[in-house]
Amino acid sequence: MEFDFAELAADERYKLLTSTIVPRPIAWVTTVSADGVRNAAPFSFFNAMGKEPPLLAIGIQGNDDGSLKDTARNIIDTREFVVNLVTEHVAHAMNLTSIAAPADIDELALAELDVTPSIKVAVPRISASRVAFECRLHTPLQFASGQVVVIGEVLQAHVDDAYVLDAAKLYIDTPKLAPIGRVHGRGLYVRTVETFQIDRPSPVKAPQ
Repeated sequence: MEFDFAELAADERYKLLTSTIVPRPIAWVTTVSADGVRNAAPFSFFNAMGKEPPLLAIGIQGNDDGSLKDTARNIIDTREFVVNLVTEHVAHAMNLTSIAAPADIDELALAELDVTPSIKVAVPRISASRVAFECRLHTPLQFASGQVVVIGEVLQAHVDDAYVLDAAKLYIDTPKLAPIGRVHGRGLYVRTVETFQIDRPSPVKAPQ
């Protein structure tokens, strides 16, 4: 079956993308507005984009009227945000912060989430998150629909000591972290508990 995206409505494209690009990690983004209102919201159009500079990218859809989501507006206005990663023990709190709410609502308070001050940005991180990345806005890509792709440079990483195997070697106990991801369908998530290994092929040498 072929699907011509030029002939599909935006919601139809979204359905195909989210049904096939799985699993997707979840960026639980904390921001603070220019007026000082805290915000938290999850986004699964998210991943790491590079190491030099260290970049994360987050796709933030616009509101139905084409205006910016609070998260996007806050990041553009203040140029700072924190990406908190999501594990199963905070899944319900994360889901609560996805609620559609006015800009003056503090989702962190709504979900009864404690926060910890960040080191390099003014935005706090979620205390219960086992991994968090403090970020400065590197590049925003804005579209007429209100959609924004935020590219952020990671300034500081926080990893709960219980999940660090060897700090000197930067070995993290990823299976123990037990991150979750988004899959197809409304409200469906996946646990990352089963893995398999395929070794990368050896480099091909050029003919002498």
